[in-house]
Amino acid sequence: MSIFAIADLHLALGIDKPMDVFGGRWSNYMEKLKNNWIETVAHTDTVIIPGDVSWATYIENVYEDFRYIEALPGKKIISKGNHDYWWTTSSKLNKYLKEKEFTTISFMHNNSFMAENFSICGTRGWKCPGEDDFKKEDEKIYNREIERLELSIKSSANQEQSERLVFMHYPPVTAKSQSSGFIDVMKKHGITRCFYGHLHGDGIKGAIEGEYEGIELKLISADYLNFVPLPIVSR
Repeated sequence: MSIFAIADLHLALGIDKPMDVFGGRWSNYMEKLKNNWIETVAHTDTVIIPGDVSWATYIENVYEDFRYIEALPGKKIISKGNHDYWWTTSSKLNKYLKEKEFTTISFMHNNSFMAENFSICGTRGWKCPGEDDFKKEDEKIYNREIERLELSIKSSANQEQSERLVFMHYPPVTAKSQSSGFIDVMKKHGITRCFYGHLHGDGIKGAIEGEYEGIELKLISADYLNFVPLPIVSR
């Protein structure tokens, strides 16, 4: 069993939301993603999808996008992004999966999962202090997301893992924020690898990748990966 990751699927099978306005890479992206996924991922594998999964506004509108995901090989662990307006409480999300008989999808929210002998942890994250658009009202959300990351990592304490991996939607640090509480939490718990999405187009140029304060950072937004799930752990 292998572990893959890819963020920012931005599926729009239930609504009219063309993505090619964000660049040529998004032309026919859902078909491209499907073909690449089928060629890359086996049914015994796990794929982490950290946020911006569907453009649907409400959970009632997400069916076609979830059916698309369900039909793809592997188990999928989904966490929240800033455009996942359909996201609701964990109990309602899990009830929806059960009602629609989606058996290959799970949600990560204040919890963690085991994949092979790796603990899968993470949270949405948020913009960080020091960024140009960080305002007073962002501070509460930022602090809450730091707490959610802590909860997720702590929930894996009793799991017999060889490594804990963190997946976030927002980058845990940017060139302008210098550092962040997300980095502090990961260092506190000995996390050495973190994967994130959110950045597209010109924003990709500002991505921090490689080792940062002892943590290996990797951007995994779908367009950056050319819609090919990235292998994290290969067996």
